[in-house]
Parts: sequence; structure tokens; C-alpha cells
Amino acid sequence: MSKQQRGKLVVGNWKMHGRLAANTALLQAVAQGADELPADVRVGVCVPSLYVAQAQSLLEGSPVVWGVQDVSAFTHGAYTGEVAAPMVTDFGATLAIVGHSERRAYHRESAELVAVKTQRALEAGLTPIVCVGETLEEREGGLTERVVGAQLDEVLAKLSAQEAARLVVAYEPVWAIGTGKSASAEQAQAVHAFLRARLAAEGAADVPLLYGGSVKPDNAEELFRQLDIDGGLIGGASLKAQDFLAICKAAAATSVAG
Repeated sequence: MSKQQRGKLVVGNWKMHGRLAANTALLQAVAQGADELPADVRVGVCVPSLYVAQAQSLLEGSPVVWGVQDVSAFTHGAYTGEVAAPMVTDFGATLAIVGHSERRAYHRESAELVAVKTQRALEAGLTPIVCVGETLEEREGGLTERVVGAQLDEVLAKLSAQEAARLVVAYEPVWAIGTGKSASAEQAQAVHAFLRARLAAEGAADVPLLYGGSVKPDNAEELFRQLDIDGGLIGGASLKAQDFLAICKAAAATSVAG
């Protein structure tokens, strides 16, 4: 499948931001803007789980899909505070971020736990956005491929080829998240090409590969023009409709360019 055939996917990760009134304005603006995008550019938002019902009410019938930023490794039971993947699908959600670097760092999520969460998301019919990425120390030590490869391999080891083909994978260099720094287009492409080869070995070469790490309107187009970058997982810029839609338009421009 060629880059153009794969199209583009842009997903906003709101992280722990949002209030009902502000969400309404943001979601309505994003839905309106997404109406003007070509069909091969898909747009999604992953909101705090408290707001998934609001996302459903405002986005249903629009081109924008919605999801959450994490799911439990369990389907039900005495796990206070957890949100199970089947609960998420009750609200029409189709996406779930798993293994974000903030979850790995602040909540001590292991690669094995991320793999189990990926399985739970798939079983519920969600599309898991599996995040992988290295720290600055690991990059400077020449360990990028070893680190992201091991993170991805842990997930792939638990999946069939058919399940692996249903993933989205997001490369998010930890050193570029919330720092204002971004990997250069060439640095990002090199890692994406590595991940594509790893996935191809499992029969999943067409899995969308997103870049996440300080994507902004002024660098989105250069990133999205790279052969193996199929879109972005957008943090801070997804909280401003104008910036998020500008990134979506950059995806549209590069998708048409092929």
C-alpha cells in the first residue's frame, strides 16, 4: 500500500485538560472544520474518560471519531478507578491510546501491561494507538531502535497477524513531548521506517504510523511529507481548534501530494 493509499490520520490527545463549556466550543469547531477535509484524512480526539459522553453527543454524525487516553487491563471487577474498554465502547468511542510515555513514566506501566491493555482494547472493538518512544539519554546512547523495537515487540508477541493489522502505532520521542522540541523530519522518518519494517515482518506493514512530539502548524507539513509518517498524535496543539485544524489541513495537503 502506498503512502497516498494509506491516507492520513490526525488524533488529538487532550491529556488532563477540559471543562464542559470549553469542550463544547472546541469539539464543535473541530467537527465543523473536519467537514471541509478530504475523505482520506481521518480526524479523532482522545478525551479524558469523564468527557467521552460529551464527545459522543457533539461528534456523532460528524467525520470526527473519539476515544480515550487509557483503558484497564481488566474487563470488570474490583478495580476502583479503572475504566474498562467495553465501557468506552458503550459511548461510541473507537480509539484508545495505550502505553503513552506519561503512563509508562508516572504510572510505572510496563511493556507487558501495555501489551495486555492493547489486547483488551482490541477485544472490545477499539483501535489501540500504541505509543513507543525513547528518552533523551537513550537517544544519545544510540539505543533508539533497541528501545522502541522492544516496546513494539512486546505488544506484537501477544497478537495474531490479524490483530496486529488493526493497530495504530505512534512514535513519540519522550524528549520531544511537552518540551517544545521536536524530532527533525529526518529523525522521525528514520524511526518510522524502522517501525514499518518491524510491522511488515508481522504482516502488518499498512498499520498507520503517527508521529507525536510537539507537532505544531509550522512543522506539521514537513513531518507529514515523510514517506512513513501517516499523521500525528497531537498534544497541546489539539486544545486550540485553529491550531489543530491547521495541522489537519497540513495532513490533507500532504495526503493529496502523496
